[in-house]
Amino acid sequence: MKVFRYIIILLGLALIVFNATKLNFDALLEGESQVALIGIAAAACAVTLMIILNTAYSIKKKRK
Repeated sequence: MKVFRYIIILLGLALIVFNATKLNFDALLEGESQVALIGIAAAACAVTLMIILNTAYSIKKKRK
């Protein structure tokens, strides 16, 4: 399970980098840039949730 969490974090970071390359800064809210922004936001949420889950497991481990 621990490896799975780190894989999800790495995939999320890779998606953020990939979508950042698709951004058109002249028209951020149009076409492919809009899809890239949504992808960046979704990947950032997934990474944040995995980090929170890692923190919760480490707190749980210390309490035992």
